[in-house]
Amino acid sequence: MTTAVAAPFRFFSLQVVRTRRLGPSLARVTFAGPDLCAFHSDGQDQSLSLFLPHPGQSEPAVPVELGDGWWQGWRELPDDVRAVMRSYTLRALRRDADGDTVEIDVDFVLHGVDPASPVQAGPAARWAAGAAPGDRVVLLGPAVADNRAIRFRPPEDTDLVVIWGDETAVPAACAVLESLPAGTRARVWLEVPHAEDVQDLETAADAEVTWLVRDTTDGPGTTLATLRAAQLPPAAHPYVWIAGESGRVKQLRRHFVGERGVDRRRVTFVGYWRQGLTEEQLREQG
Repeated sequence: MTTAVAAPFRFFSLQVVRTRRLGPSLARVTFAGPDLCAFHSDGQDQSLSLFLPHPGQSEPAVPVELGDGWWQGWRELPDDVRAVMRSYTLRALRRDADGDTVEIDVDFVLHGVDPASPVQAGPAARWAAGAAPGDRVVLLGPAVADNRAIRFRPPEDTDLVVIWGDETAVPAACAVLESLPAGTRARVWLEVPHAEDVQDLETAADAEVTWLVRDTTDGPGTTLATLRAAQLPPAAHPYVWIAGESGRVKQLRRHFVGERGVDRRRVTFVGYWRQGLTEEQLREQG
């Protein structure tokens, strides 16, 4: 598939090569495809659009042949035919000795997959829970390494990196943390539903990582109290990256800018989802 859309992005036709459960709430799906040699990204929180098939479909219905007109064509497809589109971040990419991309990893949150869960699983969670080698998807991703879908951009004078993310942001946050060079001071909070979702991380940075497990706390409200009580290392030029549920992200941005006095230009905040709304509803609001 070589159909280009608005630069620097293009479509990639991919297949699942393997899957792995990372805990009760996360699953890693590894994809490969012959045209991934054209996939390029220098960002550790690279955003992607993933198109998934409906049950019974062998591949997702995306009118890639329309080029820049794909969006309108996709919107006009019947609801039960039109591919499910969801936004994710790249967890990892691996290249062979020739520099070609051979595999990419995407981590999926499995909200509602457990039959005992009080919430209903969405189509992407259901797909990821049952994904198997050979399953086909379509990815809208970057063909240019430095692109506007990369948000983690600390200024050169940064002397402290501060990160908060919920389970939807854990893949990006972990990728960022693993990429930080030696000597970088970092203070990181990662929030997950269950203790079994905590991951082992390796980083060359001088990083302190705190996992906030909702099973063992009084709920999301604990996060703000925890951050308010935290003693950050002294820093002249901190950089803050916050991602996850949009309401929480805005709350924490107010804390860092309003209460801690961090320059708002040095705070990156990204709402990956909104409590009570599907991605389709968010697009309609946008």
